[in-house]
Amino acid sequence: MKLGLLDQEKLMDAIVNPPVVQIGRLDWTITDALDARHEAMPFVFGKLSKYAEDGRVTVVDEQSRSQINAHAPNLLEASSPFVYLPDYSGLAFLHVWNGIQDDVFPRRFKKIIESAYENFFVGCEVEPVADYQAFVSKLSSIKTFKEIGAKVFPPNPLFGRLWGSLNDYLKKRQASDVTVKEVSVKAGGLRTEVVSLIEHLLIDPAYQPETEPDIADAALLMAADGYGSGRVVGSDGDTDIIVRTADTQKSFLHDKEADPHRLAMLAAAHFRRVSEERDMDH
Repeated sequence: MKLGLLDQEKLMDAIVNPPVVQIGRLDWTITDALDARHEAMPFVFGKLSKYAEDGRVTVVDEQSRSQINAHAPNLLEASSPFVYLPDYSGLAFLHVWNGIQDDVFPRRFKKIIESAYENFFVGCEVEPVADYQAFVSKLSSIKTFKEIGAKVFPPNPLFGRLWGSLNDYLKKRQASDVTVKEVSVKAGGLRTEVVSLIEHLLIDPAYQPETEPDIADAALLMAADGYGSGRVVGSDGDTDIIVRTADTQKSFLHDKEADPHRLAMLAAAHFRRVSEERDMDH
């Protein structure tokens, strides 16, 4: 999500010409950027990299036949290749075990992009696109819905048809974000159609319910489509269940050393499939 003065071009400019930000003892930036925004399928590739300005490595001293510490300036500690696709406002990145995990990447990416404009009236949020099959499977285990909450942002450029009315509401109110939360302490819990809506969409992307989804259901669907974060709290008998949209992040397999064009094509295919599965439109 691009907020404030941040738009597509400014975001891609920041990826290509990023600042260096210091977090703790490490520096973070984007390296090896490839600007392909003017190609037939536009994209920008880069590697989110963290490194130690005063790095230390262990080397062998041949004369003494011993291991010694040596200074290694700007020692790379981890790097996560990613591709940004402006047609989908979509980002695909590598989860690096014990290096740059999938919960760390969005925070560091956000920090770099916003720092490129000195944090002046710009905002950048990275939210996962939920896997509908996994999401509805988790939701189906809930027998009583006690809480539904979501924080959503205006979409750009795609939006989901089933939450189109909420999208129109955001535009009308000129809201940068909206937070929805419903709680029920009654025995039957909240009345929600979110499971049914997702199940029908998986069967038929053109599915049209008889009535527009209620605002909490629409916000949860919007968050699941990558335009915010959502959480559902419920129970199955005596077992409490919490389901978050971030828990079912859409993912795919690819080579660790990514070829920029191949990664862009593969990521575009997945985003296209998501758009078709959910009947999203511009």
